[in-house]
Amino acid sequence: MQDVEGFAAALQRVRRHAAVTYRELAQRAHYSHPHLIRATSGKQLPTWEVAAAFLGGCGVPADLMPVWRRRWDEASRDPRDVVSLLDKAESLEQLGAAVAALAQPRSLRALEQETGIPRATIQAWLRGTRAPGRDRLDHLVRTVGATAEERTAVARTLDRLSASEPARTTTR
Repeated sequence: MQDVEGFAAALQRVRRHAAVTYRELAQRAHYSHPHLIRATSGKQLPTWEVAAAFLGGCGVPADLMPVWRRRWDEASRDPRDVVSLLDKAESLEQLGAAVAALAQPRSLRALEQETGIPRATIQAWLRGTRAPGRDRLDHLVRTVGATAEERTAVARTLDRLSASEPARTTTR
């Protein structure tokens, strides 16, 4: 929740710095002013589309949007401790659930576009029906912005599960 509140506070600072009212911003961003006010309430993270429109409406240049997207990604991360989930994982299904938490709120289509890994493959990994190859899984978690600690925990968990379930098929 602290990340969501911090993101909302940052949006408020951008709006104040731009010296625009919520009504002016609504005209520029093409969202209602109550919708934009909710985006800065700190109670719920706005969608990336709303946040990007908010920032664009405040005059944030396009070359800074990737920085804001990374900040939004961090704020949108599942509040559960992913490393703890990984350390407790006893099955490919649990590994998949932890990786899904890292990848939120991206869709399978977005993950496919960002990583070049087919949707069906990613879906099988997240469901735990197929063991991922270590390099490809690392590529996925690196692409979604996992921390070094999270990446290490994913690799450690995959190694542990692979050692205990040698009959599973691994995709490279």
